Amino acid sequence: MCIRYYQGERLYLRPVELADEPLLRRWVNDPANWKTLGRFLPVSEQREREFIEGLYKSAEDLVLGIVARQEDRLIGVGGLSRIHAANRSATFGILIGDPGSQSRGFGTEATRLMLRYGFGELNLNRIALTVFADHQRAIRAYRRAGFVEEGRLRQACYRNGRYHDELCFAILRSEWERQEVTEDEQEQDEDVDHDGLPAVQLAAMTMWDTRVPT
Repeated sequence: MCIRYYQGERLYLRPVELADEPLLRRWVNDPANWKTLGRFLPVSEQREREFIEGLYKSAEDLVLGIVARQEDRLIGVGGLSRIHAANRSATFGILIGDPGSQSRGFGTEATRLMLRYGFGELNLNRIALTVFADHQRAIRAYRRAGFVEEGRLRQACYRNGRYHDELCFAILRSEWERQEVTEDEQEQDEDVDHDGLPAVQLAAMTMWDTRVPT
């Protein structure tokens, strides 16, 4: 049964199921992915199954599968962790694990979809994240999504034989709302013909991955 929990333009979000375990385990054990996730230990089948079985039992963490609508295929996971009801805050993480779906703009759309869910459905006021300071592709993408840099954690993570700084980003509900209004106005403008010709907008989209609770 196909469950489309939350839909976007090219993607939809759905619950993560035990049947997804082999695919998720392959992604998190891929060196191209686990280094960006800040992981050091391999993940076994038992460990990944325990993780999936523990999902949706806590109101403080949410992980959803990211599915490409056209192919109806799981391509990644996104999550909000440390959801705090009083502060109305959470920490964001995402992984586009499928290599064929990377660098196609899916990460950007999935991030915006998760922001819409966090602010529009969970009534959050602040969503934060951390990213390696040398992960320039991710940083550019987060800025485009509306995240604002708030600080630097010096030599906070050790990987590839040396220490790396991490950057702290966050987006507030008011900033997200202003961005949503701007995007709605742009979409309305694009629907209007000018001199009998349709308006066309081209955009360079990128994919990034960063840590997601696993």
